[in-house]
Amino acid sequence: MPTLLPGKFVWFEHVSSDHKKAQAFYGEVLGWKVEGSPMGDFTYEMIQTPSGAIGGYAAPQAGEAAHWISYVSVANVDAAAKKVVAAGGKQHGDAFDIPTVGRMARVSDPFGARFNLFTGSRDDAADVAKRPLGHFDWNELLSPEPARAAAFYEQALGYTQSTMPMPNGTYYILEQSGAPRAGVMQTPVPQLPSHWLQYLVVDDTDSAAARATRSGGRVAMPAMDVPDIGRFAVLVDPLGAAFGVIKPAAK
Repeated sequence: MPTLLPGKFVWFEHVSSDHKKAQAFYGEVLGWKVEGSPMGDFTYEMIQTPSGAIGGYAAPQAGEAAHWISYVSVANVDAAAKKVVAAGGKQHGDAFDIPTVGRMARVSDPFGARFNLFTGSRDDAADVAKRPLGHFDWNELLSPEPARAAAFYEQALGYTQSTMPMPNGTYYILEQSGAPRAGVMQTPVPQLPSHWLQYLVVDDTDSAAARATRSGGRVAMPAMDVPDIGRFAVLVDPLGAAFGVIKPAAK
């Protein structure tokens, strides 16, 4: 049996209708490469870093705008999907198997933020003290009602939570077996749909933002420092998908 870390975000996909444009952008900004993996009658294009594959590129469903989506590890996809629905979320289509890879289901929380449930057929990657450059570092939920959202994830996925004060309200940290897995905060922009924002490790936040702008993206939130956390910025790629970059503080 594989060794799983339930509650950990273990895979990430860029969802858009123009993978080549996305790949060119992230290649310039983050140095990512692409590697094709045969999946039956199509080839799944994976995001490759010097430390290994961390995600892939997926086609949107009807009406979906470009976005990033995170996969959270669970012990049993079908059981977890039932808990999501019981807690007030939704399941979008039946759970299904990906041969040799695992089983997944598409779900959303009560405020519409989408994520995927995933049970891998291989071990989840072990936690490390310092994530490599170009890897996903943190997942942050922007919600109109962060307290209720944090309670949902606690009920549906078994997280515990801790809190810390922030200028715009309480920041909720979702934890699993003592390990911090994600944050939940008040959405900073009124009317912005609730969604998960993924942060990537860079060696210079300002330089990454400049590369994004030169490559056709834009800066949604200028670089700023958070004491003991690091320097971060929120960017938007040329297809409209938002993501964060961060240079973690030295520890």
